[in-house]
Amino acid sequence: MAVALRKIFPWRFVRAVQVAHIPTLKLHMTGSMMGATVEQFNHAKSQMGTLKEDPGNEAKLKIYALFKQATQGPCNTPKPGMLDFVGKAKWDAWKSLGSVSQEDARQQYVDLIDSLLAAEGPAVAAQPTGSAATFETLLVSTEDNMTTIRLNRPQKKNAITVEMYNEVIKALEQAGKDDSVITVITGSGDFYCSGNDLTNFTKIPEGGIEQMAKNAGELLREFVKAFIDFPKPLIAVVNGPAVGVSVTLLGLFEIVYATERATFHTPFSQLGQSPEGCSSYTFPKMMGNAKASEMLLFNKKLTAVQACAQGLVTEVFPDSSFQTEVATRLKAYAKLPRNSLALSKQLIRGTEKEHLHTVNDQEVERLVERWLSDECMQAIMSFFQAKAKL
Repeated sequence: MAVALRKIFPWRFVRAVQVAHIPTLKLHMTGSMMGATVEQFNHAKSQMGTLKEDPGNEAKLKIYALFKQATQGPCNTPKPGMLDFVGKAKWDAWKSLGSVSQEDARQQYVDLIDSLLAAEGPAVAAQPTGSAATFETLLVSTEDNMTTIRLNRPQKKNAITVEMYNEVIKALEQAGKDDSVITVITGSGDFYCSGNDLTNFTKIPEGGIEQMAKNAGELLREFVKAFIDFPKPLIAVVNGPAVGVSVTLLGLFEIVYATERATFHTPFSQLGQSPEGCSSYTFPKMMGNAKASEMLLFNKKLTAVQACAQGLVTEVFPDSSFQTEVATRLKAYAKLPRNSLALSKQLIRGTEKEHLHTVNDQEVERLVERWLSDECMQAIMSFFQAKAKL
């Protein structure tokens, strides 16, 4: 069930789950003929708050459904509307339990929580070195005159949540003021970034769809602005496939290095949306109108070699030597005079910075319109429905 369920549970470790992949839940329910006691049920409920890892959407829906069945009996509430993705997923999970008795539901709830707790090993949080602050969705470190911002949701292909948007803005602000010479952005795991986490569209605020679109537009505006205004050389190390906003932003980097297995995809029209990241200006400037249109209008996915030939990527490296060769280049750049690089970037970027801000504003305005359109809503719903069948 491809929806975000951040608000279902109170523990602070729950993360929005990227809809591209939801693993099958395999749990052994021991059960008993008499069912768990109320005391055992309440104990399991309190133990749920000690879970350190996100158990995944399927498990969270099962927990919710069993809790409702155990405390209220079979589902007896009206089915939520089609745009209430979260409410509908919760309702479907509860309804699927049918006539399971409250005693059996209590036992299954206790067994499920016990299984999740037993499956958890001791968690060790990765600690960045030399950074002034820690982040939930990023690893940020400064070493040898180089600040590295690493997108760190590898299990979700580094899909960008609202939290990650805010943290990247904060990390760029921090890096712009530190003593480093260059700043590098890369991804953890096999993906550079799979773009916007579409579960962001399922978190409807009290103001409704209009307020959601307005909030998302302002966040995107500030996010892109942080790249436009970044004062130092910015280098993208594309360690795997890149999608959506992670691709469109590349026109705002000074250098883009990619592994040969990287791909670049901007499937906006498939989702009833429009380009962002100033790509409506930078892409035609880099690759010409025809090639830019193939990507931004007609969803063409480029290989790393094709992206390099069209000017989007600076250089492509064999995957086997990618990290080593790029590290050598970056270390050399980090030894260059900091002020000289920063001032030179100002000269290069200064002539068009005002125009980039204008383009950013125009793109955000158009995107907010698209997010509120029936066409976009239908495309996103079709995306969720397709993923739910996988």
